[in-house]
Amino acid sequence: MNILFLHGLESKLSDTKRAILETYGTVIAPDINYKSDHNAIQNLYNVYHNQDINVIIGSSMGGFAAYHLANSLGLCALLYNPALPYRSDIEQIIPTTLPIKNSPFMRFVLGAQDEVIKAKDNLNFLAQNTNPTTDYHISIRRELAHQIPIEIFEQETKTFF
Repeated sequence: MNILFLHGLESKLSDTKRAILETYGTVIAPDINYKSDHNAIQNLYNVYHNQDINVIIGSSMGGFAAYHLANSLGLCALLYNPALPYRSDIEQIIPTTLPIKNSPFMRFVLGAQDEVIKAKDNLNFLAQNTNPTTDYHISIRRELAHQIPIEIFEQETKTFF
């Protein structure tokens, strides 16, 4: 299995989280500069649409990109506190020319304590943007803020797989 992991803004995949993911497959974790690459989603699509990617995992800004990429590629996705309803001052262009294949399954892990990307704002976004061909699972973790502790990452990743 090939796992595409998309990190958050000014973040990287830690060695510990990579090791957790590697128990499920080969991890591909590109370095993305969301501030300077306003076409990150299009560029990720261009690189990975012909590759054998099985699932996409993203966190925060990477969750935003993973959401749109999974819907373009028709892949399952695990999204930690995705920046779906807003992206602060970071411009990211959502390509209108990509195919729409819709993800068959998306798992959202939202932090009830997250002050950066509020769970209620993601829920409002999802209420207005669901599609009938995707199964959604939403986990709102009462103890979770914006950063994903290793224990929660490991639990939620295991549940996803």
